[in-house]
Amino acid sequence: QVQLVESGGGSVQAGGSLRLSCAVSGYTVSRSCMGWFRQARGKQREWVSYISMRDVTVYTVSAKGRFRISRDNAENTLYLQMNSLKPEDTATYYCAARSGGDCNSLESSYNHWGQGTQVTVSS
Repeated sequence: QVQLVESGGGSVQAGGSLRLSCAVSGYTVSRSCMGWFRQARGKQREWVSYISMRDVTVYTVSAKGRFRISRDNAENTLYLQMNSLKPEDTATYYCAARSGGDCNSLESSYNHWGQGTQVTVSS
C-alpha cells in the first residue's frame, strides 16, 4: 500500500523558513516524478514544484528562488525547503507521486497523494 505522509508545516512570520517532509512507503521516490502542490482556502489546488527521476527540478514562478525541492533516496523522503515565506504562501501543502510518463505540473497526472500539512505565514 502506498502512503505519503507530510510533516513540517506550521506557523511562521513573513520572511521565515520551513522545511516540509514527505515520508513515502510502498513506493520508491527515486524512480518517480515527485511533486509538491498547495491549496489555499477557497482556491483550487496548484502545483508548486516537481523533481524528476533524473533530478531535474522545476518550480512555479512564485516559488522559484525561494523554495527548493529535494529527496533523500535512502530515506525515501521528499522535501520542500521554503525560505523568504510570504503571507500568500499560506496553504495546505501536499506531496504527490506520479508513476510513469514525464514529470509535469498537472494535478490529474499524479497517482498518489499525502494528506497535506498546513503552512501559515503571518505578516
